[in-house]
Amino acid sequence: MKKIGELAKQYQLKTDTLRYYEKQQLLTPSHRSVSDYRFYTQLDEKRLRFILRCKKVGLSLDDIRELLRMDDQRSQWSCHDVKDLVESKAKQIQTQIDRLESFKDALDTLGKNCCGGHERAINCSILDSLEHDDDE
Repeated sequence: MKKIGELAKQYQLKTDTLRYYEKQQLLTPSHRSVSDYRFYTQLDEKRLRFILRCKKVGLSLDDIRELLRMDDQRSQWSCHDVKDLVESKAKQIQTQIDRLESFKDALDTLGKNCCGGHERAINCSILDSLEHDDDE
């Protein structure tokens, strides 16, 4: 068993992160000492690695909570259920990427239309474009 500080150090986390995961009901220490120290078992550590891998691929805490529930009750879920969750998240991310690409294209257009010179910005095309709505 490992104390919270040992586990946090091993995974380059702050102890506050592990406490936050506990508060979010993602990770619960298996044991507490009389003086309320948290102790984590190998199973707890395995669960933490699962959480960290989920975060690494961009899953939210709600997504992670749902996947942990599925992992804890594998016999009650199908692979289809798990795949649906992952594919839904992938679609959300693609929507975000599309929005960001649209923002980038708009910024690139603004930048291309500006001379970028050192003269005063009295006639700056970027400021002029942002000042006027396209619908006007």
